[in-house]
Amino acid sequence: MRRGATIFLQGEVSKAIYIVLDGWVKLYRITPNGAEAVVGTFTKGNSFGEAVAFRKDTYPVSAETATDCTVLRVDAANMLATISEDPTVAIAILSATFAHLHSLVSQIEALQARTGAQRVAEFLVELCGEDQMGRQSVVLPYDKVLIAGRLGMKPESLSRAFGKLKTCGVRIKQNLADIEDMQALRDFIEEDPASSWHTA
Repeated sequence: MRRGATIFLQGEVSKAIYIVLDGWVKLYRITPNGAEAVVGTFTKGNSFGEAVAFRKDTYPVSAETATDCTVLRVDAANMLATISEDPTVAIAILSATFAHLHSLVSQIEALQARTGAQRVAEFLVELCGEDQMGRQSVVLPYDKVLIAGRLGMKPESLSRAFGKLKTCGVRIKQNLADIEDMQALRDFIEEDPASSWHTA
């Protein structure tokens, strides 16, 4: 599928589960004032749509390809038949649903407890891999407008956050992030945002 292709729309009756085989997909809602609120992004190996598909409920969000990508559509009725034959499939689906919930909880926590720059830093660490050390370079997977939406920020706030991360050794050139020291970036993420209000 080409970038910008609609997979499903908010309000449509759910009939399938989707698995990303390659590329990136975004889930989003349109707010009452017409703005787009990004709920999540999914890449290779991620699935979405499970929770509503089995209830034949309507999609609470819309799904669109954020990059050129390949998405596998699995009919919910066929999946239910498979589960009845092999209950271990249900365990895999429950695991995926739990992972989605955990991700949403983490997003809410980050929005409330971390600055914009810290959220961007965490995003970069996740892209590089939690176990990476030293100097790293990573390609931003999709455009900066979507990155901003994914992190609960406006594009101009994202630009300011990138600027603040220069003090942590992060340099952004177009769609490439060069990180001088991964541990320094992790330490920045864990800093208490309120510490700047404290006096020595």
